[in-house]
Amino acid sequence: MERIIHIHVEKLPEGVYLATSDDVPGLVAQGRTVTETMEIARDVARKLLEAQAERRNSPSLQIIGDSFDCALVVGT
Repeated sequence: MERIIHIHVEKLPEGVYLATSDDVPGLVAQGRTVTETMEIARDVARKLLEAQAERRNSPSLQIIGDSFDCALVVGT
């Protein structure tokens, strides 16, 4: 089942991107590009959510319905 997780991405002074999430405590991902960072964040979120489900401590995340809004990052 797919769920929506809100991610905060910021560019660090070192030139890399850092992703964190208030929806999934402990989620921290870093990458050279926004795309790489989001891919790493998705993997980390999946593993954290699986671990929480095993402990029966799943966060209440919004289930993806027939439509939803999201941001799209486009390089120019």
